[in-house]
Amino acid sequence: MNVYYWLGYQLSRLVGRLFFRLRVIHPERMLQNGPVILAMNHQSYLDPPLAGTTCDRAIYFLARRTLLDVPLLGRLLPKLNVIPVNQEGIDRSALKSLIRILKAGNAALVFPEGSRTTDGNLQPAERGLGLIIAKTLAPVVPMRIFGAHEALPRGGGLHFAPITIVIGDPIFFTAADLSQAGKDLYKRLSQDVMDAIAALRLD
Repeated sequence: MNVYYWLGYQLSRLVGRLFFRLRVIHPERMLQNGPVILAMNHQSYLDPPLAGTTCDRAIYFLARRTLLDVPLLGRLLPKLNVIPVNQEGIDRSALKSLIRILKAGNAALVFPEGSRTTDGNLQPAERGLGLIIAKTLAPVVPMRIFGAHEALPRGGGLHFAPITIVIGDPIFFTAADLSQAGKDLYKRLSQDVMDAIAALRLD
């Protein structure tokens, strides 16, 4: 964990606790070693830094490539383990980078839905996560964030609403899961994870 990431990590924890009363339910389920995909629903810009506080090590994130065009962010985001991604279509370069990072034994946050929700509800899973699972067989920790949409909705202002992250039991995929016949393997794998996210509750 480099000094920039460490500072961002500590700031995210402080902001989460002070302004959003951040709670993490079942932190013991997080895999703190080896390759792991943190798969979480996507409600707001608050999701990546708050998700990062659930892990004791540095994790990697995907972020819009256009953010790197902003002078200050363009120099800072790579130091925070951000992988730029082109959201117009499938960015194979970003996916390959993520696959390399996981094969090297690191952790990465992926949003199965691909983009932020507009109404706070869960969205269907995209194929990208399934492709990453198939290429790495990295275990997946499903996570569900509650309250981030109320705190910072898409197209809306900031509100200091309470936020909770619920961590689910890890999902371990095997080669047998890849051999099962199906119309769209990647979509099916992604949706399996999305179903596990949907099953997580606050109570």
